[in-house]
Amino acid sequence: MVLLVVLGSLLQMLFLRSCVGQFPRPCANTEALRTKQCCPVWEGDGSACGAMSGRGFCQDVTVSEEPHGTQYPHTGIDDRERWPLAFYNRTCQCAGNYGGFDCGECRFGYFGPGCAEQRESVRRNFLSLSVAEQQRFIAYLNLAKNTVTADYVIVTGTRAEMGTDGENPMFSDVSVYDLFVWMHYYVSRDTLLGGPGNVWQDIDFAHESAAFLPWHRVYLLHWEHEIRKMTGDFNFTIPYWDWRDATDCTVCTDTMMGGRSPLNPNLISPGSVFSSWKVICTQPEEYNSRAALCPGTGEGPLLRNPGNHDPNRVRRLPTSADVEFVVGIETYETGAMDRQANMSFRNSLEGFASPETGMAITGQSTMHNALHVFMNGTMSSVQGSANDPIFLLHHTFIDSIYEQWLRRHTPPRSRYPTANAPIGHNDGYYMVPFLPLYRNGDYFLGNKVLGYEYSYLLDPGTRFVQEFLTPYMQEAQLIWQWLLGAGLIGAILAGIVMTTGALFVRRRSQNRKMKSTSSFGERQPLLHSSLEEGSGTSYQTTL
Repeated sequence: MVLLVVLGSLLQMLFLRSCVGQFPRPCANTEALRTKQCCPVWEGDGSACGAMSGRGFCQDVTVSEEPHGTQYPHTGIDDRERWPLAFYNRTCQCAGNYGGFDCGECRFGYFGPGCAEQRESVRRNFLSLSVAEQQRFIAYLNLAKNTVTADYVIVTGTRAEMGTDGENPMFSDVSVYDLFVWMHYYVSRDTLLGGPGNVWQDIDFAHESAAFLPWHRVYLLHWEHEIRKMTGDFNFTIPYWDWRDATDCTVCTDTMMGGRSPLNPNLISPGSVFSSWKVICTQPEEYNSRAALCPGTGEGPLLRNPGNHDPNRVRRLPTSADVEFVVGIETYETGAMDRQANMSFRNSLEGFASPETGMAITGQSTMHNALHVFMNGTMSSVQGSANDPIFLLHHTFIDSIYEQWLRRHTPPRSRYPTANAPIGHNDGYYMVPFLPLYRNGDYFLGNKVLGYEYSYLLDPGTRFVQEFLTPYMQEAQLIWQWLLGAGLIGAILAGIVMTTGALFVRRRSQNRKMKSTSSFGERQPLLHSSLEEGSGTSYQTTL
């Protein structure tokens, strides 16, 4: 039975291989860059995109031609324009419930070799987790920080720097955790216009417009997939930090996400595993001065000094009333669909508008932005913010507020902007830098179809089961598997002892028979039979 459980876990790991983007190893080479084709062979059948098994096919990439807003006036300068055509114009297009860069995986919410099993996971409040569950989450993050991702690499140069035919590929290994840090940097970095310090800053493919919420939703889903693949824990979900009405950082303790160092208030306490972490991609000014991209190498310790921020910028953390008002805003985007949008749910939740009036404000950060500024450290800079593990807890809660809004207003997809949003944010634009490809508008929908739920959005009865009973049942399942394994081992050892004892008794009987042969002659078979029956009964009775 234990063997079956182990084999089942291995099979799940095989079929739940992560499908995050940027860049699949099979496509990070001169040949792929020269042909502009990223259609890796699926190992399951040896064909590109699993075509022989009907999982997917290598097809041309068709990008949206809808116009974007005037915030970005350039064309053909940035590799992220019309993503992913600067690198690839043919990729795997997966069929049915299949997914992944080679169609060897499943779409979000589906599992199993045929991707036919639907499952709903529940994201829970970090503060309601048991100490053991909190420590497991922290251990997973630390493992991800110290494990090189096997399937992906990051790009360390522009496509132009790699040569016309890709003769100078510029890719680098990175840890599982830092892969996601780098992705958040890459999607929000400045555009390099040529020459030191010559950049365009008013650009971001995942912030300050409509794609803010769909992009981060996909980002978190990939995070969960990667942790599940790495650990084999298929019950894993990212917990959230419910910061409504908080006055300080309630998760900033040594037993949770790291307390303040007594030696330097800007550093993490030595009692936390996060104190030894090295951050990456936190020096955008330095990269811009060299007209270069982040190299993905360590740049120093994680910084955090919560609460010691500019009080004029963030006057308080968001309240329950703030969240309720913002969720009540009916319109997703308005006006120019940027930081100046009034009465826009997205702009209000992101934190560029007042959570009391819905009107855009300058010089202040609210809602989502307020938490980043409040942390007063690495998390306060957009491009490097994902270095801080609190980023995950924070954005998971932001995603839950997005979910509240979707359920309350049930908007049709037509409510998502199809044109004239800032570059990268239109409905049909593929999310940067994901491979496989995802369109923004495809994730303007509820989370249930994506295979997850939030514990505080459940009905009371279901919430009780998920918050209190399910964790203990999962622990009991693990203990039961261990006990079952121990029982099998004990049974095997008992069998060995019994067999050895039987052989000893049989050998002893044979010795007695040999001694009695000269005295009893032809009667020996009767005595032999009697001894076998007697010894057998005695052996069983003794045991």
